[in-house]
Amino acid sequence: MTDLADRRDVETEVYQPAEDSHLLAEAAIADLGDDRESLALEVGTGSGYVAERVMDETHARVLGSDVNPHACTQARERGVEAVRADLLEPFRSDVFDVVLFNAPYLPTDPDEERDDWMEVALSGGEDGREVIEPFLESVGRVLDPDGAVYLLVSSLTGVDEVVALADDEGFSAVALRDESFPFETLTVLKLLR
Repeated sequence: MTDLADRRDVETEVYQPAEDSHLLAEAAIADLGDDRESLALEVGTGSGYVAERVMDETHARVLGSDVNPHACTQARERGVEAVRADLLEPFRSDVFDVVLFNAPYLPTDPDEERDDWMEVALSGGEDGREVIEPFLESVGRVLDPDGAVYLLVSSLTGVDEVVALADDEGFSAVALRDESFPFETLTVLKLLR
């Protein structure tokens, strides 16, 4: 796995595809199949890599959203319809069949946080769940009652804790895929109501 400090030196404005991006895209594509009727949203789209792959390989219509304006620009360059948004704020209720999210999940000491776009893309706060919690609290509003959420979670964040948070919001969770690295295991959870 590429050292995050090295990646920060190369790219400081937009999170680029990495192992977590590939895992989320592959798990969602395998689970969705060729679903031409779906309307999907990738929250925190970054470069638009996951949205583009899901769009190309499932033929779903995929929108991307990101709080970072530079990310929206890069996603649009990939052909992804992208809007600037903080999590799910601007979207209507019950509209998406699929919501994907590779949330910022790295536990970060508040005294060591930087004030830049890569910090926004990577930092999950002290416990790694600072962005995941409000996402789980609001994703049910925008999701079609029969829809699914694909959420990438790290062992550094606490998979069991995230599953418990999802349960509190009325979701059941199943792990679709895991991939282990020297300092963490990444898991793609599928959440259903």
